[in-house]
Order: sequence, then C-alpha cells, then structure tokens
Amino acid sequence: MSFWNKLRNELIDIIEWTDSSADTMVWRFPRYQNEIKYGAQLTVRESQVAVFVNEGQIADVYQPGRYPLTTQNMPILTTIRGWKYGFNSPFKAEVYFVNTKNFTDNKWGTKNPIMLRDAEFGPVRLRAFGTYAMRVSDAATFIREIAGTSGHFILEGITDQLRNLILTRFTDSLAESRIPILDLAANYNELSTFIREKINPDFNEYGIEVTKFLVENISLPPEVEAALDKRSSMGIVGNLAQYAQFQAANAMEKAAENPGGSASAGIGMGMGFAMANQMGQMFTQNQAQGAGTPAGPPPIPGARQFFVVISGQQSGPFDVQTLTAMIQQGNITAETLVWTQGMANWEKAGGVDDFKNAWGSIPPPVPPQA
Repeated sequence: MSFWNKLRNELIDIIEWTDSSADTMVWRFPRYQNEIKYGAQLTVRESQVAVFVNEGQIADVYQPGRYPLTTQNMPILTTIRGWKYGFNSPFKAEVYFVNTKNFTDNKWGTKNPIMLRDAEFGPVRLRAFGTYAMRVSDAATFIREIAGTSGHFILEGITDQLRNLILTRFTDSLAESRIPILDLAANYNELSTFIREKINPDFNEYGIEVTKFLVENISLPPEVEAALDKRSSMGIVGNLAQYAQFQAANAMEKAAENPGGSASAGIGMGMGFAMANQMGQMFTQNQAQGAGTPAGPPPIPGARQFFVVISGQQSGPFDVQTLTAMIQQGNITAETLVWTQGMANWEKAGGVDDFKNAWGSIPPPVPPQA
C-alpha cells in the first residue's frame, strides 16, 4: 500500500485546496513524505493564502494565483535549501492553506453581570451580548501563534480565547465611556466602533483582524427594568391628582350602571367618592410641598358636609355638589337618609333644603307607549 501511495503522489503535480466546510481556518496539503515535485503547479484561490514550511520554518507565503514551483517562484525556499541542481529532484516541504475569508456571526456575551456606577441610578449591574466578524490578516503569524503544526485547525479552537479578550476590553471601554444607562441604546453604533478599534491590537498579535463588531443589546436586571417601567409610567400619567380623580370618576360611572344598586355597589360608590376627594387633596398637597410652594387652601368655611345611608351603611362625608350629582344619577332618592352637623337626627334627603331643588331638574320617567 505504501508503494501505491508513493506512486500516486509522485504523479500528482497540482497542489490546491477547495474548502467544503464553513469553519476551517488552516488545512495542510497531504503529500507522501512531504515530497513536492519540481515544476508542480500551486493554485491558490481567492480568500486563501498558501504558506510553505521547510524544516519547521516558514519559507514562502503565496497570495491568490497560480504558481509553477520553480527556482524563480520560490526565492526564499531556494536560498534556505541552496540546491545545486535547480530542484531536479523532489524537495521536502509542508504546504499550509490558510482561509482568509470573513468568519461572521461569532457570538460574544457577558457570563456574569458587569458592575458599573451610573450617575443617575447609582451602582447597577449590566449584561451585554452581540456578534463580531473576523479574518486572518497575517497567515504566517497565525500559524506561528495559533495553528502551529495542526493539519486541520477550525474556528472553535480560537473563539473562546477571542471571546475572553472581547469581554475584558468591552467592560473596560463601557466603564470608561461614562455613557448614562438611558443613553446607551442611542450610542450602540459609536460604542461598537470604539470597541472594535480597541480590541484589534490584541487580535493582531494572533494575525487576526476584527472586521465588524456589533453590540446588539445592553440590559439591566429584570427587577431594575420593572422599577424603570413604573417610573416611566408615572412620567406618562403626569398629574397624579387628576389621574386619581379620573379613575374615581370611572369607578362611579361603572357603579351607576349596576341596576338596583346592591349593597356592595352602593358602598363601593361611596368609598369611590371619598377616595377621590382624599387622594386629590393628598396628591395636590404632596406636589405643592415637593415644588417648595405652600399647600392648597383649606375647605371654604361654612361648606356643609353630609353623611349618607346607602344600603344600610353610612358613607361620606360628601359636599352638596357631590350629593347633587349622585341624585341626578339616581343613586340617591328623596327617601335616602342624610345627616350633617347641626341636625338632631337623620333626615330624608327630600326634606333637606339643600337638596329640595335637585329632584326638580330630573325628568320624569318616559310613559309607556300604547
């Protein structure tokens, strides 16, 4: 079998490599006892370079093209060997093909959160991930530093080391940039370009160049994002006092739509009115104090406040205007008991002077059609 292998390789005079994989970076051309014939044809395709190694030393590097292996086309190797007969006999050398295409969609990401100090949020933890593309820029350096004597070197053999370099430089660059967290998304492009320029010197030591670096996302921990969402919601709501009154009014409208007015609906409606008044006063006071201005004025002297019996439960107090609105909505009838300061006992709302005219503005029921 060894004889036939020797004979077959002696007859082959074309040295080339067609890559059928997507991750091969270096491939060594197989030759019987590493013997190459004088005058053999070397074909180097685009996105490849061929590296000749003689006795463990890199002799020549060929760019894309077709080369007959003669004395004229192998000046360095000829000088090293010093042959007297112009390669009339086979010479021994190893041929490594190095893939110089772009290896794209390489993932990078933080295994653990990055601790940073933000001017607005204080100490925070960030996670980040993205992709990068790289290629072999110096084939001789790559073989010396990374591939070595491996006859088949694939991308997986270097990605872990490159990822560690990226994370170290990325963390340092992000901290030095001092970009506020809320402004990071607007600076992904600039940050990507800055980090690519910063990590390339480290990659160049291995004969590799980063051609594209992309930051896809920088995120906060879930609990911080939830708090930030609440803060954003407060900003969208705006005036909390008006929002609370609006919500209370919606609750009153829904309560009024409940036919018959059950006990729970009546109590809920009364509590809605009371909460609307109290929350409105509370938010107005808090906003005034937060702005450094005095709180709002107290209630107008002499304004009467009434308690109401709704479904057997006491509710209130409500001012006259609020109770008038409840009367017009049909939630309070003339038989509803009310009480205010100065009354000896509970009285029917229809007999209280403050509400006698309230029922006059309510139209009577529509008569049934014949």
